[in-house]
Amino acid sequence: MFFIQIWQKTVNFARFMRLYPALLLCLFIALSSCNKFSKIAKSKDAAYKLKMADEYYAKKSFRNAQLLYEELFTQYKGSAQFEDIYYKYAYSFYYLKSYRDAENMFKGYLEVFPTSSRAEEVDYMRAYSFYKQSPKIELDQANTMKAMMMMQTFINTHPGSPRNKEASEIIDKARLKLETKEARRAKLFYDLGHFRAAGLAYTELMNAYPESMKGEEYKLQVIKSFYKFAQLSIESKRLERFEKVITEIDDFTDRFPDGKLLKEAESYRNLSLNHIKSLKNEQTSSSAKL
Repeated sequence: MFFIQIWQKTVNFARFMRLYPALLLCLFIALSSCNKFSKIAKSKDAAYKLKMADEYYAKKSFRNAQLLYEELFTQYKGSAQFEDIYYKYAYSFYYLKSYRDAENMFKGYLEVFPTSSRAEEVDYMRAYSFYKQSPKIELDQANTMKAMMMMQTFINTHPGSPRNKEASEIIDKARLKLETKEARRAKLFYDLGHFRAAGLAYTELMNAYPESMKGEEYKLQVIKSFYKFAQLSIESKRLERFEKVITEIDDFTDRFPDGKLLKEAESYRNLSLNHIKSLKNEQTSSSAKL
């Protein structure tokens, strides 16, 4: 039985070797690399460590490069090589997608080397690291707003920079993201039947993004929201609320006299005027009876 078990294990291992040669090769390379890095990290030769850190960085092995640069920080502080170490150390966080740490490191670099020839680039990367932290639309957009402000500050600080075009594009993307989030919020109010809240939300949306390509759509939603709100109001409030709809329609025609949605907006004028006429007739009849 013992020899049979040995034979089965040997057969299984041989089968594994045939089926997964690439996996075994990768495992072997990984173990060898770990062993090599361990020897480098334990070395007392700072120059050798720096040389290997730069090699790891050049080969895009940013985790290994980062660990070595971190060990070399205090040893090279104040030396001619320190700026380059700091620069690559900061970027290693960025390439590893640790954007918060990258932003802090880029900030630190600018404080230590404010007159560096790389200062403009690093200043941009600091702002860009905030943009990379911008979350999904459903989540809090504090980092998106921060990225917008920092990109605008970059443009103001470096008026002739070739990066300003990209910075402006990022501001536009961030602004659209914020607008989309607010538009979804307004639509949710509408879909849930909270029509007054929807009307106010769409109005705020228009005021916050006056140059939006969807301004006409937002304004139509204001009209529809306040119309539905008026319909559902108690009798004593309906007249003034249908008059509010007329005011919103007048504003629509002033803003978008040739708008593609003008006909639909005007349809609510006729509906509202009919309601207003009916309500006034009822008031007149009630007064006559008294």
